[in-house]
Amino acid sequence: MGVITTNNFAKDLVPGVKTWFGQKYKEYPIQYLDIFEKMNSTRAFEEEAGVTGFGLAAIKNEGTGIAYDEQEQGFVSRYTHITYGLGFIITREMYEDGIAVSVALRRANSLAFSIRQTKEIVAANVLNRAFTSTYTMGTNSDGKELCATDHPNKSGGTWRNELSTAADLSEAALEQACIDIAGFTTDRGLTIAIRPQALIIPQALEFDAFRILESMGQSGTANNDINALRASKKFPKGIIVNNYLTDTDAWFIKTDCPDGLKYMERRADSFGTENDFDTENAKFKATFRGSFGWSDARGIFGSPGA
Repeated sequence: MGVITTNNFAKDLVPGVKTWFGQKYKEYPIQYLDIFEKMNSTRAFEEEAGVTGFGLAAIKNEGTGIAYDEQEQGFVSRYTHITYGLGFIITREMYEDGIAVSVALRRANSLAFSIRQTKEIVAANVLNRAFTSTYTMGTNSDGKELCATDHPNKSGGTWRNELSTAADLSEAALEQACIDIAGFTTDRGLTIAIRPQALIIPQALEFDAFRILESMGQSGTANNDINALRASKKFPKGIIVNNYLTDTDAWFIKTDCPDGLKYMERRADSFGTENDFDTENAKFKATFRGSFGWSDARGIFGSPGA
């Protein structure tokens, strides 16, 4: 167990240190809420179950009976909540003798920063692992990773939310992705109107993305053709740069699917402090509890890059 003592910060006990640096920097605005829908939870875990729709209507010949179809429960996504926490301990002597700045306040600000960073990284890992087959949404899910070329339908067949051939971010790749999203169907194969909303990229692709989507003409060519992606307003919510994505050439498209990526919050960020009777050490802690995941994988489309 780490304890902050006077030995850790000898310079904090004597005059002369004008500034302490390295603990507080400007932060990016909260980014995970641009990707995940936030919901509150009151249980140890939450499950969201799909349901198969009906098929097409059949011809009813004169005098014959009508055809009846059935529905059944689809795949189930389980959000299992995890508690994250971090704390620090300061001896009473350190608390009393530190004179450069308020010791407790300085460390508490740093602790809050760590909690916020943790939440961003845990959220981003849903996309960082989107193409990793060992990361699914539970034993009763469809058994596939978030982005796959062979998501199974409960009623048979497969569908995909990943390019059939992995490709780097480009105008052509985005156009094909938009075509594929427009071809999404229900579990029973009926056409549904799901549309792209935003392009999600790591910081390494920011300038490429803006050139591709914001150019008046086709990006990187001498053609006089218009930029069809821009002209058709395929990405009404623009570009989302997520600074916590680790793959520098993977990219994603957030769609308007109603039950896509979600953050289930069981306990919001909580901060507390307490003094130990025997040692007189002061303890500070911060925790949060929740889970990030997806219910309907149609809420995202992606490519790991070429």
